[in-house]
Amino acid sequence: MCDSSPPPSTDPSRRRVLGLAATAGGGSLLLAACGGAGGSASGASDPAASKGGSNTQLVATSKVPVDGGVVLDGPQVVVTQPTSGTFKAFTAVCTHQQCLVGSVKNGLITCPCHGSQYSATDGSVQRGPAQAPLSEIAVTVTNGQIVEA
Repeated sequence: MCDSSPPPSTDPSRRRVLGLAATAGGGSLLLAACGGAGGSASGASDPAASKGGSNTQLVATSKVPVDGGVVLDGPQVVVTQPTSGTFKAFTAVCTHQQCLVGSVKNGLITCPCHGSQYSATDGSVQRGPAQAPLSEIAVTVTNGQIVEA
């Protein structure tokens, strides 16, 4: 019996490649390519600082606008200032398809890939397609710097 159907494709889909890379821990380069750098700011005293350690300086308080925020590409953290003197930080990776969020304006963190929006106050989903909130990262202010606690 002869099967004339074409063989199954061995080319992995973009979604599968991104998923495998993220699972393998090498996803940061691919995720940065997915998210783009529009609207992000760096301002961290150590651009190579990574998320996960305590006392990691993220950004100067003067760089974070009230009712807005900054997206830090290197550590993949978004820092917001929902009200004057109140600073919050969240993972900057969208919970929909793991793109890097792109901007913070008018109290909303927006992902450029599919338009998901999150609250700059608590990371909750304000508009889908994302269904899960951004994870909060504990921060403190020390000598005019927002520092991961």
